[in-house]
Amino acid sequence: MKLRESSALVTGAASGLGAAMTASLAEAGATVIGVDLPDALDEVANTDAITYVGGDVTSADDVRHAVDLAADLGPFRVAVNCAGIAPSARILGRTGIHDLGMYAKVVSVNLVGTFTVLALAAERMSQNDPDDQGQRGVVVNTASIAAYDGQIGQAAYASSKGGIVGLTLPAARDLARHSIRVCTIAPGTMDTAMVASLSQEVRDALAADVPFPGRLGRPEEFAQLAMAIIDHDYLNGEVIRMDGALRMGSR
Repeated sequence: MKLRESSALVTGAASGLGAAMTASLAEAGATVIGVDLPDALDEVANTDAITYVGGDVTSADDVRHAVDLAADLGPFRVAVNCAGIAPSARILGRTGIHDLGMYAKVVSVNLVGTFTVLALAAERMSQNDPDDQGQRGVVVNTASIAAYDGQIGQAAYASSKGGIVGLTLPAARDLARHSIRVCTIAPGTMDTAMVASLSQEVRDALAADVPFPGRLGRPEEFAQLAMAIIDHDYLNGEVIRMDGALRMGSR
């Protein structure tokens, strides 16, 4: 998939994995629409290659608006889902059961939001002329190793990310007739803003659990893998763990 003179869409674009992804796509020659919640956009600024747009992935109208903006900038060939939330709660805690509204919100943002972006992006990509490899587009989703190794307190998060893993192959098969590829990255413990807010002692303990390399993953490494997926025309319907061989314990 050639990116120069094409357009792309990234959700969760203002920080962490999404910020690294947005920068990598722009560096590769794509014109990028970066979507995030309006409050998250205070710390970022538009460039010649990147336009930030306030939007919520749980709103089909917001997503469609962002897709339309991307398509207006050139052939819309890439969408990367990085938006997500990760609250923690036990199913039965000291104050009662897991907040049902919170559970629904996590699934709505992480799983339904991913599907909304996937579906609306694919709809627009299907209108592209095929490139010289016959492709019209590629969608990269973000799951988590919690989809496989969900820990205590991660029932909602692991459910939502497990849904993304389960979505990947049928989505790739559904969209094959439109020449659109779908892959998913399942990152391990990443050095994002959420982890940066923890104490150095906790950060060191998280890093020590990773077999090799014994450190937290870097957002730039997520972007590097996503760019390789975009470039590799025969990768389709696959979920790739990026975790330094980490298999998380129960807590």
